[in-house]
Amino acid sequence: MAPPLIQLTDIALTFGGTPLLDGAELSVSTGERVSLVGRNGSGKSTLLKIAAKLVEPDHGSVFVQPGAVVRYLPQEPDFSGFATTLAYVEAGLRPTDDTYTARYMLEQLGLTGQEDPAHLSGGEARRVSLARVLAPSPDVLLLDEPTNHLDLTTIEWLEQDLNSRRTALVIISHDRRFLSNLSRSTVWLDRGRTRRLDQGFAKFEDWRDTVLAEEERDQHKLDRQIVAEEHWMRYGVTGRRKRNVRRVAQLAALREQRRTYRGAAGSANLTASSAAPSGALVAEAIGIGKTYGDRPIVSDFSIRIQRGDRIGIVGPNGSGKTTLINMLTGALPPDQGSVRLGSNLLVATLDQHRDSLDPNVTVAQALTGGKSDSVTVNGQAKHVIGYMRDFLFAPEQARTPLGKLSGGERGRLMLAQVLARPSNVLVLDEPTNDLDMETLDVLEDMLGEYPGTVLLISHDRDFLDRIVSGVIVPEGNGRWAEYAGGYSDMLAQRGADLTRERRKGEPPQKAAAASTLAAASPQPAKSQAPKRRISFKDKHALETLPKTIAALQAEAAALQAKLEDPKFYARDRAGFESVTAALGKVQEKIAAAEEQWLALEIAHEDVAGAEPS
Repeated sequence: MAPPLIQLTDIALTFGGTPLLDGAELSVSTGERVSLVGRNGSGKSTLLKIAAKLVEPDHGSVFVQPGAVVRYLPQEPDFSGFATTLAYVEAGLRPTDDTYTARYMLEQLGLTGQEDPAHLSGGEARRVSLARVLAPSPDVLLLDEPTNHLDLTTIEWLEQDLNSRRTALVIISHDRRFLSNLSRSTVWLDRGRTRRLDQGFAKFEDWRDTVLAEEERDQHKLDRQIVAEEHWMRYGVTGRRKRNVRRVAQLAALREQRRTYRGAAGSANLTASSAAPSGALVAEAIGIGKTYGDRPIVSDFSIRIQRGDRIGIVGPNGSGKTTLINMLTGALPPDQGSVRLGSNLLVATLDQHRDSLDPNVTVAQALTGGKSDSVTVNGQAKHVIGYMRDFLFAPEQARTPLGKLSGGERGRLMLAQVLARPSNVLVLDEPTNDLDMETLDVLEDMLGEYPGTVLLISHDRDFLDRIVSGVIVPEGNGRWAEYAGGYSDMLAQRGADLTRERRKGEPPQKAAAASTLAAASPQPAKSQAPKRRISFKDKHALETLPKTIAALQAEAAALQAKLEDPKFYARDRAGFESVTAALGKVQEKIAAAEEQWLALEIAHEDVAGAEPS
């Protein structure tokens, strides 16, 4: 095995009372790809900072191979002192690096290098940070939430770029698909200690559940052993004094083991306050459009949203996702077309701009509005401390200013605020940012049981696949299209991802466009050679093909009707995928039959035209 580029051994670090890290280990060799996972607050970012030598541990050793180039991507970069984004990226280069690589990497990420770092959006700041760590082609990349605030275009580009490198990777991310596609081993940081699985993240969750189940059984055995020893102490034979002393010491050791045991962290308890049901129709948009300046954001888009639908909206940053969702919910009037909203709608919206939170307001004040010590959920008053516990906040955090919270804690707080409001329509704009995977699991379960309608903007492909029954995607020049199923189903139907053509602002190449161009292009002069007469077989096919095409079209319509059931995907995903595949095959048969009929019809007309009148 290759010698490690980074080796962390027996790392310990304590902030306050409970140790954050207690004997943690991390080893990274050349070309290795490690996913570092754990609950929010478990110390993942701190361990990565120790590996980058930005934080000094209380105990343990940190080894970095001499000459190894290590680059660390922080969650919140510090741009102070840099006039342009190019200057920030160039500062991360080695003296021997060509400065052209900084410009090239910024260009690849859709930036010019002349942007003012003080006025960057969240997505732009993340892309600049990525350019700085990628430009020098380091031996080791330590990436802390690299996909936060990135659109799907950039996430997919980043995956391709990292896959093409021989750089060793250590990745912290809540994006399951990103970790599954890139990682080859997994380090689980749990209660201060690390466990290693020599497989990628795709195998991690089953392994974690097995480990926790075994731990729970061991604790149950320990409890039973303590009960048995205590029973012996009270009622056992006391004749052999030495044996008694030994067993007393053994009981004390068992009690100490039980006392110092740190159980697994609990799960969030997310419950949405539901209002009276909305009407069957939530919203109907007909030919809506919106233009800013000369740029069309939405053009001639129509959709009908029914109660209970789960609709995902995806696309590059700046493509108009928020504008579209605001028009569909009546928050923004369209320039063209009309939107008809259903009856009895009560909308609750989760905004992605977490920096809008007042940093001086405490957690308890943010949840109660500062008017009482309780939160009303589903018509029932609940003490704010109990409601905080549902979202994994400790009681002592009630008086913590919001400015002191981590990104994950701010995300959970905003969810707590939104879910406390009665609603029958949830609008969630990037709800997964900074949330750990366990909280994402609970959020998925809650959304699955939510009786109302969900409109979701997200760049988390796995989350979309688990939640939505339809996906709306930009097709370029303000055009949007709706696809049934999750994100993966959209890709299968669309036949193209959102990477290069989206970065250039071009619509995807479609077969229809190709056929239109082919039809419009000049045709070569027809040969004057004599035409053969049409055969009996071709004549029979020409007569029977219209009936065959009609039957296939009826079959396709029946399959399409099944897919249009908004609850079909959520009820039976395997069935949905089977019907989707069957519909694709039928459509291929229709296309082949129509092409055959067209070729035969042309041949028949040529023969008829060549015959003397």
